[in-house]
Amino acid sequence: MNIVFIIIGALVVIVVAFVIYRNIKVNKQNRELNEQRFERIKPLVEKLESNENPNSEDVQPFAEKLITRESTYQLLAEHNMLNLFPEEFNNLVSGAASNLANWLEFPTELDACPDEMEHMERVTLDFDGKNNLVHYEVFKYRVNEPHWAAKDGWMLGVVGPFFDDSNPYDFPAATFSRVSSTVDKVTPKEEAKWVHENIAMRR
Repeated sequence: MNIVFIIIGALVVIVVAFVIYRNIKVNKQNRELNEQRFERIKPLVEKLESNENPNSEDVQPFAEKLITRESTYQLLAEHNMLNLFPEEFNNLVSGAASNLANWLEFPTELDACPDEMEHMERVTLDFDGKNNLVHYEVFKYRVNEPHWAAKDGWMLGVVGPFFDDSNPYDFPAATFSRVSSTVDKVTPKEEAKWVHENIAMRR
């Protein structure tokens, strides 16, 4: 009987130790990722903080890139300079695409920004059975070799929920990708419905 308790105790210690290690590792990776994200827009940050007035040409390269678009918008919003943000990216789909790219980059998710991403469609769902509608933007994305997910081809990612009065860079509470959901297995509507039921409605 004592041996059973010893084994159970040892297993509990191993599980707890693994959870602690995993949390420490993920927190470290997240800090490093946040530092990388700051470095990507650092030239623009330095201009704003040194009271140099950037122009739309300074902003354009940061807004064009999926991985820096969202943080560029947020930075300009903080400085009341959204007039410099390119109109072509000042829309819900562009904001959602950047949000998904940043979410996928987390070490616990895809651990990379997609090499390609395309908007597939907007899926509208009934939020509560009372005809209160919410919208999800569904994208397909893929990564190149040598990334481990390259073999899967085009995968689906969902961003939302959004409402009729949502602004382009409002924070979506249920950005998600199962990664295993590929375009040949799941439709955009099916994936949006899954995210709505299993992510959005459980938060």
